[in-house]
Amino acid sequence: MSDEDAPIQIVAYDSQWARLFLEEREALRRVLSPWLKGPIEHIGSTSVPELSAKPVIDIMAAVGTLEESKGAIPAVRSLDYLHAPYRHEVMHWFCKPHPSFRTHHLHLVPYESPLWAARITFRDRLREDRNIAAEYSALKLSLAASFRNDREGYTDGKSEFIARVLDTPLKNNGGQSSQ
Repeated sequence: MSDEDAPIQIVAYDSQWARLFLEEREALRRVLSPWLKGPIEHIGSTSVPELSAKPVIDIMAAVGTLEESKGAIPAVRSLDYLHAPYRHEVMHWFCKPHPSFRTHHLHLVPYESPLWAARITFRDRLREDRNIAAEYSALKLSLAASFRNDREGYTDGKSEFIARVLDTPLKNNGGQSSQ
């Protein structure tokens, strides 16, 4: 972790996160319109009702290609987003307003790419299965305690769980797992 990065903090779900996403989506739609090739989605734990999360709104905006959307990098600076070369081979990544105090993360991802599909699928599985969401919440709390000042360690610690959830067929039973 750099000296500028905020420590990992997990908090109880805040019903205001949905409103904050909707407000930011409208601002992003205006700024990103030349590059958008699909929706702007609320992803990550703040998009899942009742799930504990880092209090950072994760937003994924659909672009055509990373090359075509390079012009969006300076454009989102007007909304106080800072670009970082994180996973630059699959997305353009930004935080707002600063690494030491984050309110939003923005991911410009090619529409319908494997990363796009995985993030939407994972979010939807968490929304639809309370048992998966509870297991994920417990994992995140444990990882936050172990990796408070190591964002990469925290993220890496979730990888196996996310892969398992993505490989599990969805149970269509009103959000209740039979396990």
